Amino acid sequence: MKISELLKQNTPLLSFEVFPPKYETAFESVKKATEEIAELRPSFMSVTYGAGGGTSKYTLDIAKNIKDRFGVPSLAHLTCVSSSKETVKERIKEIQAAGIENVLALRGDIPEEMQGMDRSNWDYNYAVELVREIKSTGIDFCIGGACYPEVHPESLNQKEDILHLKQKVDAGCEFLTTQMFFDNNLLYNFLYKIREAGITVPIIPGIMPITNAKQVEAAINMSGSFMPQRFKSLVDKFGSNPDAMKQAGIAYATDQIIDLYANGITNVHVYTMNKPDVAEKIQSNLSNILGK
Repeated sequence: MKISELLKQNTPLLSFEVFPPKYETAFESVKKATEEIAELRPSFMSVTYGAGGGTSKYTLDIAKNIKDRFGVPSLAHLTCVSSSKETVKERIKEIQAAGIENVLALRGDIPEEMQGMDRSNWDYNYAVELVREIKSTGIDFCIGGACYPEVHPESLNQKEDILHLKQKVDAGCEFLTTQMFFDNNLLYNFLYKIREAGITVPIIPGIMPITNAKQVEAAINMSGSFMPQRFKSLVDKFGSNPDAMKQAGIAYATDQIIDLYANGITNVHVYTMNKPDVAEKIQSNLSNILGK
């Protein structure tokens, strides 16, 4: 099923993100974790794509397994940074051959060894170019994109960021998934601004449950996320107690999700970090809201 069709439902939905292994030796353990998450029957599951396409085969293997074995709609991430047009076109054909209908079109992180390189001769520099490439194939994919409630790290300001976002939507993005955030007011302000700019496609908020103190620094480094004082206090109080921190982090994420549903959001996407127990607990906390 296409995610664009799912998002037409006016009932609360919950989806999960998983990531493929970096190495073949870890494939079976990662596959097992993703299957346990799929058994929860989320509205859909997204599978990430390694920088430079390093884990592209595993992305497709896991996404296809989720769809075929569990009947859960799959969203395959596809990045284009540092890739050739030939490589991207081949990946698109592989996604189609796997029977996957949904693609999240991303620029992707620039590999560390390519930082600072001249990118003027690259086939792709921006996600909008990938969206146009996918549309040009004529394949009937549902295409999604990413958005940043707190501004893309490489944008000069939010106004410029929203202009680029509008270009992606005009090129063919049918929905947008947000980067993680920890203060819902940031999302609500962002939604107001993009609607004013004429961006009307559905927005799927992305929530990251922080279940150990080490994740805080990683989240800040990865996305530059603002950490509200309420969240900082939680980490200060429980960060040294792994079990308490895990429980508190799940509770905080659950509270965020409930507030989003209460304010008209219909689908929330949880970055599970391949942790079936975290996904299950969050879904259980929302069982009556979700009707599960």
